[in-house]
Amino acid sequence: MVISTARTCNCILIVLDAIKPITHKRLIEKELEGFGIRLNKEPPNLTFRKKEKGGINLTSTVTNTHLDLDTVKAILSEYRIHNADVHLRYDATADDLIDVIEGSRVYTPCIYVVNKIDQVTMEELEILDKLPHYCPISAHLEWNLDGLLEKIWEYLSLTRIYTKPKGMNPDYEDPVILSSKRRTVEDFCERIHNDMVKQYK
Repeated sequence: MVISTARTCNCILIVLDAIKPITHKRLIEKELEGFGIRLNKEPPNLTFRKKEKGGINLTSTVTNTHLDLDTVKAILSEYRIHNADVHLRYDATADDLIDVIEGSRVYTPCIYVVNKIDQVTMEELEILDKLPHYCPISAHLEWNLDGLLEKIWEYLSLTRIYTKPKGMNPDYEDPVILSSKRRTVEDFCERIHNDMVKQYK
């Protein structure tokens, strides 16, 4: 149930204990990786296309240090694929190619919420704060909860849209929330009411 939810969500929060954050992080990441969930990664920038004949063809726009034609052939043969075109746009690894072949991977932003920072030293806290995708907090003392909220907004790419009813002051209390990828007038109208789009067409 938890894994199926993780595969469909827009952002994952992993809560770690400040005493052993790295150990717990690796365990959870390994578990999620096994279910095809890639945290804070972009989909591999490579093209894989099956074909009926012609064998395996490997092309690349960069220098490859991980994959050569023999390695690609060996990987594809494991999937009983003997005719395909593979084009690499970056220095991809064998795991990247396997992810593309499998096609069932999801790439999800993740925030590592390190709790109980009131129980570690300032030196340890400074190290944690510099790690990418980490957000140190203390739930008990309510430290940095606003910082966590801002980070969630950032990772979800959300935008606040403040409305101004006709003849009235702008409403700064109840903004309309839109994804930064979908913030056109049409998206805004759909968020308010489906019929609004028809009125503006």
